[in-house]
Amino acid sequence: MKTLLVAARANPEVWADLFRAELPDHAILTAAPPAGTPVHYVVVGRPAPGLIPSLTGLEVVLSLNAGVEHLLASGEVAPGTPIVRMVDPGLVEGMVDWVLAQALAWHRNLFIYAASQAKGAWAPLPEKLARERTVTVLGAGALGGPVARMLLAFGFNTRLWSRTPRDIPGAATYAGPESFAAALAGADILINLLPLTAETENLLDAAAFARLATGACVINAGRGGHIVDADLIAALDSGQLSAAALDVFRGEPLAPDHPFWTHPGVRLSPHVAAPTHPHTAVAVMAGSVRRWERGEPLAHVVDRARGY
Repeated sequence: MKTLLVAARANPEVWADLFRAELPDHAILTAAPPAGTPVHYVVVGRPAPGLIPSLTGLEVVLSLNAGVEHLLASGEVAPGTPIVRMVDPGLVEGMVDWVLAQALAWHRNLFIYAASQAKGAWAPLPEKLARERTVTVLGAGALGGPVARMLLAFGFNTRLWSRTPRDIPGAATYAGPESFAAALAGADILINLLPLTAETENLLDAAAFARLATGACVINAGRGGHIVDADLIAALDSGQLSAAALDVFRGEPLAPDHPFWTHPGVRLSPHVAAPTHPHTAVAVMAGSVRRWERGEPLAHVVDRARGY
């Protein structure tokens, strides 16, 4: 009998019960066993330092998150041990919902009307149709692709930028660093869903914001490290950007004295854009275990050279 350790920091027993239903022929643990006892699979979000290297017989690391930069940065996962990043229907649906909510709220001036309401001001603004807006989505993978398709369904003029070429019918697609400036040029809304790597860290800086349409909106649900915070604040203060909807930050929770809290152009949410939903996530991870044990290739294995 193989063993799976659930090392989730929140509600591990909830996860464990779901795994027991999916994998009844496996031993499901919520605490590391005595030293030397094999643990074949470990389910982790941000594991405690030293946990992973302490496990004997580890075959696969199953990430609870789509982003795995913290697992790679720790250096604690042995080079030959595959890391499977989280891609599940619930996570994708959540991300599409959150991004679309933010994009539509800005597009229809709801951010501004909320501020007007607080002042008791009746201040109608000119409204545009979705087809009169250009939206650029950074990242064309498991999250960016579905987001782009939903934006297209609403009629937005949609661009998609990724590391390698992708084809989304109806979207203008760009690939590689040489096309980054063109993908941003004149965009009204910029949506970031990229993984955080050495190549993408600090990608959204003053130069990137300057390429957008004047008064554009930035929506970030990728990672906080993609944005140069000071450059974002400066772009908002100058009017180059009119709003930023942020779900991820360089430090989480966001420091109480961070200027994002009080800036009138910033809308915050506490890293909830795409939470991992236990029922759908466990079904996906159990499927990975079954494929591994049948000797079939795993899906969504992290390429350590690329960082995702």
